Amino acid sequence: MDGDDSRDEQSDPGGQSDGVSAASPVSLSLLDQEQQQRLAEELVEQARAQGLDLIGPGGLLAGLTKRVLETALEAEMVEHLGYEAHQVAGRDGGNSRNGKRSKTVLTDLGPVEIEVPRDRDGSFEPQIVRKRQRRLESIDQIVLSLTARGLTTGEVSAHFAEVYGASVGKDQVSTITEKVVAEMTDWANRPLDRVYPVIFIDAIVVKIRDGKVTNRPVYAAIGVTVNGERDILGLWVGDGGEGAKFWLQVLTEIKNRGVDDVLILVCDGLKGLPDSVGNVWPLTTVQTCVIHLLRNSFRYAGRHDWEKIAKDLKPVYTAPTEPAAAARFEEFAEAWGSRYPAIIALWRKAWAEFVPFLDYDVEIRKIICTTNAIESLNARYRRAVRARGHFPTEQSALKCLYLVTRSLDPTGRGRARWVIRWKAALNAFAITFEGRLTPSTTN
Repeated sequence: MDGDDSRDEQSDPGGQSDGVSAASPVSLSLLDQEQQQRLAEELVEQARAQGLDLIGPGGLLAGLTKRVLETALEAEMVEHLGYEAHQVAGRDGGNSRNGKRSKTVLTDLGPVEIEVPRDRDGSFEPQIVRKRQRRLESIDQIVLSLTARGLTTGEVSAHFAEVYGASVGKDQVSTITEKVVAEMTDWANRPLDRVYPVIFIDAIVVKIRDGKVTNRPVYAAIGVTVNGERDILGLWVGDGGEGAKFWLQVLTEIKNRGVDDVLILVCDGLKGLPDSVGNVWPLTTVQTCVIHLLRNSFRYAGRHDWEKIAKDLKPVYTAPTEPAAAARFEEFAEAWGSRYPAIIALWRKAWAEFVPFLDYDVEIRKIICTTNAIESLNARYRRAVRARGHFPTEQSALKCLYLVTRSLDPTGRGRARWVIRWKAALNAFAITFEGRLTPSTTN
């Protein structure tokens, strides 16, 4: 904690209170591997001789952290005043050192007490550990990472107490996570690519308290870029009764962020979406998600028949042409229609959005049917949602899902490879949709 007790800058000259040798700090980048190894061995031997643990409060690494932070702060003070401690050049210079104050900061290794130098006119603004800063930045990242895994503020607070022996209150956790709201807004409004070969629109269900706890869909738009990457375009909360107006608003927002064309948009029976797509991107083909169509078929069948149904439906969606697929489907309907008429009705209703799939090259079919990238994303979303139970507001739900998205890739954009053999698919898209994948979009 900050204190008012000033300490003379000449006190504790050896700096031995942390149990670490007072040898001058040396940049490891200037040492070769052998020297680094020798230095590490010496430090470990000293720690053992003094009965210090390697990790934990008061351990070797905590002591090193203390020394590094204090050395960095002293270097900042030297730069601020323009002279080293005790130099004659500092006399009568208008400003000078004014002792030190104790401060405890939370680090990855637990709480570490450091001595922060002060100057007489109070103009020193340290950067490595700023005024009123109680946590190193890495601690904030740990909080955000734990939140992305679905831990509540109380659970994050308990985690720090158990693992680091440090107190991080629920209010502090909330303050840290609230910092990402502005970042989330920037992410949701960032410019997008000019063209996407495929965009998938998928939903997960979350519980949100709005007077009472209700199930609400959160829609994720997931694009496949011309470079074969997954790009999570955004997240939108619905109320379960979305129609053409809602989808027109979502798609227009995506277009306004720079998306001039989408070759194929894949969805699963979302009411009003196909009509809205035509208003925003007239050339876009709306395709029913074949995987979702298969899974929805299983809902109407006994589990013992799933394998047989999947085997009998495969000739339908792997048929070379629409007439061939229609013939195979009639065979399927004759075999299963009397037992599961709802499955037959499901496919007939979705047929108009299913058949475009049959016109595509096999490489394009693979992209549309490859759902691993979507399933892995949804699995992470659902894990975080289940851990939280329900959310007090829409924003808190979106914040949790954004933190999951943010954790998927170092850039914070949630990008990842879609498939390994992308070039074959890119060539198929370029031929099938000639002129719509321009060279400028494939750089």
